[in-house]
Amino acid sequence: MSKNYRLPDYGDYHLQGREGVLCVLEGAVIVITIGYFFYHSWIACLCLVPVLFLFLKDRKKELARKRRQALGMQFKEMILSVAANQRAGYSIENAFRESYRDMEMLYGAKELICVEIRHIMVGLDNNVVLEKLLYDLGVRSHEPDIMQFAEVFHIAKRSGGNMTDILAKTAAVIEQKMDTDKEIQLMISAKRLEQKIMNAVPFLIIFYVSSTSRGFFDVLYHNLAGITVMTVCLGFYGAAYKLSKRIVEIEV
Repeated sequence: MSKNYRLPDYGDYHLQGREGVLCVLEGAVIVITIGYFFYHSWIACLCLVPVLFLFLKDRKKELARKRRQALGMQFKEMILSVAANQRAGYSIENAFRESYRDMEMLYGAKELICVEIRHIMVGLDNNVVLEKLLYDLGVRSHEPDIMQFAEVFHIAKRSGGNMTDILAKTAAVIEQKMDTDKEIQLMISAKRLEQKIMNAVPFLIIFYVSSTSRGFFDVLYHNLAGITVMTVCLGFYGAAYKLSKRIVEIEV
């Protein structure tokens, strides 16, 4: 691994390349849609540029959350592999080294956990203690399960605890938590769909009325009173959107 390679902080997310372009385009479409339906003005679209930045911030937060979830799942599989390797007679350090093969076969060399194991292997080759490497991963991951494992691992290693049992119990706890999270996400998946539909309803209503009764909303556009009313409505819509999103965002 290159010395100049910077390991990610999983609490943050940087949009790059094609992904960044697509997110910007999606945000621009949202801004133009709001500007058209609420104000019928390109100037309003320019004034709504802050909405684009809020959208990008929200999207990065969502992508960071999904990446942390993926890391947590991969970390659980790594712990199971490490526990199996240790039962086969490997030392704890070599058990982590050997787990790389399993993770590479399971996820691919470019996946998060493989990058992290390579970092651990380089650290071990440079005489960095395993506890420190795992603690660094726990801090960067922003995942309570990984951080707690790093702390328990440090205490157990220094006190001579049964590492095989600790690894197995840790994997079991993480797996149980993930199963519970999957059940919750399945239960609220229908509510998420309802939320997306309800978010689109105001625009569909405006589009329908504008199409069937041309000029009906003209009184709300290009005058101070109408702009004020539509701005208040947009504020209520934004608050409702944030509230509905919080309701369906349940984490274990």
